Amino acid sequence: MQKPWVLLRSVKDYDPTKLKEVVEEGFELLGKRPSEKVLIKPNVVFANKRYSNHAYTNPELVGAVVDTLRSSGVPEVTIGESGGYGLPTRMLLKESGYYEMGKAHNVPVVDFNEDRYVKVKLEKAAYHKTMLCPRLIHEADFKIWMPKLKYHICCEITNALKLNIGILLHKERMLYHDDRLNEKIVDLLEIGYPDMIISDAVIIGHGFESCAKPFYLGVIMISNDPVAADVVAAQILGYRPEDVHHLKIASQRGYGSIDPSSVDVLGDAKIEELAEKTKDIVSEFQDIQKLDTPIRFYEGIGPHTGDICYGGCMAAVKGCLGTVDARRPGSLRRAKKGAIITGIYDGDVDAGDGVALLIGDCTEVKGTIKARKIKRVKGCPIGALQLTGVVPLTFGMPTPLFDLRDGWNFVTKSVSKGWHKIIHGAF
Repeated sequence: MQKPWVLLRSVKDYDPTKLKEVVEEGFELLGKRPSEKVLIKPNVVFANKRYSNHAYTNPELVGAVVDTLRSSGVPEVTIGESGGYGLPTRMLLKESGYYEMGKAHNVPVVDFNEDRYVKVKLEKAAYHKTMLCPRLIHEADFKIWMPKLKYHICCEITNALKLNIGILLHKERMLYHDDRLNEKIVDLLEIGYPDMIISDAVIIGHGFESCAKPFYLGVIMISNDPVAADVVAAQILGYRPEDVHHLKIASQRGYGSIDPSSVDVLGDAKIEELAEKTKDIVSEFQDIQKLDTPIRFYEGIGPHTGDICYGGCMAAVKGCLGTVDARRPGSLRRAKKGAIITGIYDGDVDAGDGVALLIGDCTEVKGTIKARKIKRVKGCPIGALQLTGVVPLTFGMPTPLFDLRDGWNFVTKSVSKGWHKIIHGAF
């Protein structure tokens, strides 16, 4: 077996000719070529032409990979994705330009939720013991994962390992997506273990990963090992690998060393130089207490592990607020005073003369609540979409639910999704 390696190759932009050269170099280093069914899994968690253009893997890079495979004689290439929870992936694929790219490169672009699936058992899993595995993943002979390098609101970074949340069908997306999220991510590595990783780090994202703010880094990352890819990605974004929780768990389960010396780093870009570029980035939604807003946040522990429920209701709150502020910048700063509480909070809550909003079934305050009014949003799990009505309206912010263009896209793509599920028997 090859030693884990990561190629860091500098590029100025998404020029297709240069991208194809870098991808070709990656295959030469890999030392093998796929010969049958190839699945490409990018990151298209969210996209909106008006305010979210840097959250997804650039389709030009994916197109360059398709062209490289085709020039090698690969007969069957498919692009597959399951986008953000609660949203039709078709809408996101269209907004991001993936259908247009697929047509230009003559490659099918598929929503996993419209595909047939099989139920598989996960032998190494801590929580996600079984998975409804899309047929395209189950039958693939060669898997290429193509993440977008970004900071993450509750998991430090998102790259190769975190990308696997997008192999889940929406009906299982939110299982264990709470204070067990990092364990869940590693559970999925058993099925979502790619043969090759090609990361888009030309423009990386920070802030809230689904409406990411852009930062030009100018690098394509290619690796033969997902853990090694994330070891390097973590260092580039200013983390020690052991401080990225899901990466540490993956190593503990035997998926590979996270010691930087265990990875051969190749190419013309250096980790230290890239880390120097990113050192002053403030990805504000990672610590919700640092947001510039009159809303106060009280983060309680989850019911399963005794840790802050970072991946559950608070992640949904961050996602909702991140979308609201990306769509209408300054909305958070101009919000009404109040408080948002998630999890089991052991202390007092002060919402002043505003509303105290308790989010989630398990949320409780063991101290006293000072507020003009107390409201609760029930649900477990709760997704960001579920909060995009109640949270903005409670705190006097504009809600995306009143956007006629996006609403029309949501309805039409939802109908189209249902029709294709019927056609393909994806039930």
